Amino acid sequence: MWVSNYLFYLSVLLLAGCVSEFSRYDQVIDGPPKTPLSPHQVSDAIPVPDPILVQGNISPYVVNGATYEVLNEYQNYSSEGIASWYGAKFHGRKTSNGEIFDMRLATAAHRSLPIPCYVSVTNLENGRSMIVRVNDRGPFHPNRIIDLSYAAAIKLGFADMGIARVNVEVINVVGVDDRRLQTKGQYRHLQLGAFQSRSSADLLVRKLQLLTDSSVTVSSVQMGKIILYRVRVGPFSSNSAVFTEKTMLESNGFSSLQPLP
Repeated sequence: MWVSNYLFYLSVLLLAGCVSEFSRYDQVIDGPPKTPLSPHQVSDAIPVPDPILVQGNISPYVVNGATYEVLNEYQNYSSEGIASWYGAKFHGRKTSNGEIFDMRLATAAHRSLPIPCYVSVTNLENGRSMIVRVNDRGPFHPNRIIDLSYAAAIKLGFADMGIARVNVEVINVVGVDDRRLQTKGQYRHLQLGAFQSRSSADLLVRKLQLLTDSSVTVSSVQMGKIILYRVRVGPFSSNSAVFTEKTMLESNGFSSLQPLP
């Protein structure tokens, strides 16, 4: 697979060059990690309500003279086509939304789905399926619909072949906050706490669910060597809805409620 990619990306460099946002595609050598992976070492991505930010979702965008658009309505997305994989040449580099690509995790690149999001990928040639997290842009290769991490290709059973025919379906996650069209000063959530203990966060969620019909979610964030579990209520449709909820929760004994975008 990396041989065919070599030829493709070399031709791109000679004919068109790459825009700076996608300069990591300038490199033409790819391959597997030095230490082999086996399918049982690869875990599916676990869907969580990651917010969809502006970063990585600029639309339209141009790569090598071609224009692409990110979907606004993506919840019913399903497509069948050719998948490829990428690995060592991108390992440790930033993805399109600023995260660090790890070829040993279940991630993927897609041209038009908002990032991050989660999709189920099924290899139609052997029936294997898995869930991956889309956090990058690509593949910018004709006739391919998704570029999977090396780990995902291993688990789906096509790393040696390089490509496979797959079906890709979006997994809808409750509580996702789409902030792509957000204006400055607009609040969408209330944060009630951040805990090092997941059980403490879950306990607060259960208490809140007794008081509100709004969505209550837990999201994790890495702070150095510490993982914090943030408890948030929302999203809300307007600032007034946020502050109405805030007043209600404060009247029930909750304090230090932080309005957030």
